[in-house]
Amino acid sequence: MLTIGCHLSSSKGYLAMGKEAVKINANTFQFFTRNPRGGSAKELNPSDIEAFLAYAGEHKIHKILAHAPYTLNACSADAHLRDFARETMADDLRRMEHTPGNSYNFHPGSHVKQGVETGITYIAEMLNQILRPEQTTTVLLETMSGKGSEVGRTFEELREILDRVTLSDHMGVCLDTCHVWDGGYDIVNHLDEVLTEFDQVIGLKRLKAIHLNDSLNPLGAHKDRHARIGEGHIGKDALIRVVNHPALKHLPFYLETPNELDGYAAEISLMREHYQYLKTRRINP
Repeated sequence: MLTIGCHLSSSKGYLAMGKEAVKINANTFQFFTRNPRGGSAKELNPSDIEAFLAYAGEHKIHKILAHAPYTLNACSADAHLRDFARETMADDLRRMEHTPGNSYNFHPGSHVKQGVETGITYIAEMLNQILRPEQTTTVLLETMSGKGSEVGRTFEELREILDRVTLSDHMGVCLDTCHVWDGGYDIVNHLDEVLTEFDQVIGLKRLKAIHLNDSLNPLGAHKDRHARIGEGHIGKDALIRVVNHPALKHLPFYLETPNELDGYAAEISLMREHYQYLKTRRINP
């Protein structure tokens, strides 16, 4: 079964997100833990969470993905911003334990002229301070497009962070198709080779989620502008190959395309149709 969903607004709570997901034929979803451009978080509602967990079980909603706010920069040159990142993520991970066994995704950050090595050091230090042996949440580093001074533009940079995290069994990677394409990894013409490289550098066992997006930019542009499926330089056919690839098809896919709910519903339907088509006719993707 294809596990696929989209980014939903968390403003109305977990149960509302679960119902929206089912409405558009999704069986997972992504959401921001708090204001994506700020730092405030709504107080958790235990009754809402209890109702959601029951609803998710009834409707077979699988691994949901929380996304850290964009303001979180674990490798900022400003010590106060690094403190904010550490405190925010620690709080998010405490909150995530109310919906155990899910994942939490974050952008590694921007080193802001300090250099990649310094950025990686700060990120790993933060993770070593906040990860706990008893947590059930898997923390995911997102692959980045390489704009500005972003850390995580290459598989090697992500591997370097993972190698420095003591509780690395609580860590994984979320591969964003737009970001890796913009970062120079040709998933259109050389998907097998890109995944082989990922496996050699990081290990496919570390890959826990896929952000499924088209890109408004050509290969290697080092920008970050998502497009709807089939309306960008990656294209519909290549993204269909992604969801059907033997190394990926068991993973959850999360759409971050510029859409409203009806647009997400159409993209989910498209991917389900082609996922089933390839599966039932035994065509090698």
